[in-house]
Amino acid sequence: MEKMAQKKYLIAKLTSCLREDKIQLWKPPYTNEKKEAGKEMKELVQKYSSKLNINETDAENMLEEIRCKAVERGTGNENFKVTGIARLDIYLPRRKSRKVPLETNLFITGKELRSQIAQEHALKENSIKIIINKKQLDLGKTLEDQGVTHNAKVMVLQLEQSDEETKRKVQEEELQCKKEKEINDKMQRTRKGLEILAEREENLDPDSVPYLDIANQTGRSIEIPPQAKKALVLAMGYHEKGRALMKKKEYEIALPYLLDADKHFCECSTELLNTVDNYAVLQLDIVWCYFRLEQLDCLDDAEKKLSTAHRCFQRCYGENHERLIDIKGSYGREKVLFLRLYLLQGIGHYHSGREKEAAEYIQKASRLYEELSIDPDKVDRLSLLGFSEQEARLALRACHGDVEHAANLITNRREEKAQIRREERAKRRKRLEDINTLKSMGYSERAAQVALQNTQGNLDQAFKFILDNPELLLEDDYDDPAAMDQFQVSQESIDQLMYMGFSRESAEQALKVFKGNIHLASQTLAHYGGVLPASLQLSSEGSSPSEGSSPSEESASSKDSPTESAGSSSLPTDEDMETDAVNEILEDIPEHEEDYLDLTLEEEEQIIHEYLSYIQVPQH
Repeated sequence: MEKMAQKKYLIAKLTSCLREDKIQLWKPPYTNEKKEAGKEMKELVQKYSSKLNINETDAENMLEEIRCKAVERGTGNENFKVTGIARLDIYLPRRKSRKVPLETNLFITGKELRSQIAQEHALKENSIKIIINKKQLDLGKTLEDQGVTHNAKVMVLQLEQSDEETKRKVQEEELQCKKEKEINDKMQRTRKGLEILAEREENLDPDSVPYLDIANQTGRSIEIPPQAKKALVLAMGYHEKGRALMKKKEYEIALPYLLDADKHFCECSTELLNTVDNYAVLQLDIVWCYFRLEQLDCLDDAEKKLSTAHRCFQRCYGENHERLIDIKGSYGREKVLFLRLYLLQGIGHYHSGREKEAAEYIQKASRLYEELSIDPDKVDRLSLLGFSEQEARLALRACHGDVEHAANLITNRREEKAQIRREERAKRRKRLEDINTLKSMGYSERAAQVALQNTQGNLDQAFKFILDNPELLLEDDYDDPAAMDQFQVSQESIDQLMYMGFSRESAEQALKVFKGNIHLASQTLAHYGGVLPASLQLSSEGSSPSEGSSPSEESASSKDSPTESAGSSSLPTDEDMETDAVNEILEDIPEHEEDYLDLTLEEEEQIIHEYLSYIQVPQH
């Protein structure tokens, strides 16, 4: 690793010297018509070896490597113009850590590219995942349709565990297919579980049904419109899943989850992303993952991701963390994020040959490390008081290592959380009671939910809201007016409504729309002066009366009553699968809301030392 990183640094330095001096190695006099090195290369070697203080042989080898790559790239570009054969840079997984070119047209499918890579590099087709431009390669579509271009960087992730290699070939093939299938099934299950959770309404009994709530930094739930909430739950859920895998150092498997989270975060409103630090933390996690996979080169916007994170932290925490101090009383815990940020920025500068900036950032990280590393004895002392290691680490960082303060902080925080939990539960209970009150008046659960949501939980206003928006009262199959028209209304019901003073025609129409529910029919007719509102009328063309409801509300209603779905005999198994999918998600969602701030810093310490040792090598 050490030699690798330093060589990369020197090549980056040499490349920037060549750029400054406007030297094009692929042209004469440095490259002759036979594509060989010209005599002038010798002079360059002398010039740069003394300028950068490296020995001549190394300088010569590196300059020759840069020249050959430039020639190769030039030939590739010509070739692509003429023949349409693109050159892709394939970055192989860690054990084969090297970059190799591959030539292909862009009309092959992802599957064909995958099998070509697998064959050429003796990898198992089912055990590799391919990522291009931060997206997982779609096996069914052509490269061109997926936006893959000439000179694209192709990152190959290997999903197997290395000790499996020693097992016999046949066994291994089976294992690989199984492993790939398991990972794909897992991703499918994650998505399913998250979607179920994202669509669970707040009216469910908090004691019996697990639900996901989006809370602010103190643990109070935040009101978010349903559509935005779904994207946010998916984004945050994938992020947690990826983070759980990162904790186990399973970076190959974590990365696809993190990239999915990134995609869903981009569907959230910028206003929301500006107020929470989740998106910034995700950017850090993605760059960290590429770095731990030794594939930082494949992430062309690492620098952009890090500066996005930095800006976002400044917005959320305040320029000098003043917002954090207001909210949490301290900002010691958040410093670990800055440590990781500075470290990654430093590594980025180093790999680009910018030694001064690299030194500055890595030293900043190093200083933060000194400040944040925690005395294990103090953690033990807090553990003896019945606190978890995680609580202890977070509190000690918040209290600058003072054990007594830390113990008080944890106790207070536990009490606050319990109080907030009680209040949130009471809010949910109240909502559940209000929904049941509206249901007892004959309204559907969906109508009650939508009405309460639109009236901030005010029961009287919700009642009025339903009457003002009668399309909420329609049954799930209201988009089939023909079925409504055929509904047989009993004469007795019509007579009852006529007795209340409504005309025969209105009475019959209202009863058809409300499938014989006299209560709803009479209330609606009374509210609208004896005539059904236009949005509910069954026109003779049989057009749909459903303009008042958005698709998201519609889908919400159909999930309220799974028991009515067709083929209910298979239900238990579906339900079990749903429960499993949900439980799997909940397992990965940490108990402690500040789990993302709880880094042990072991990896960071090692990396800081490693890079400081490169930077202190006398370069001048």
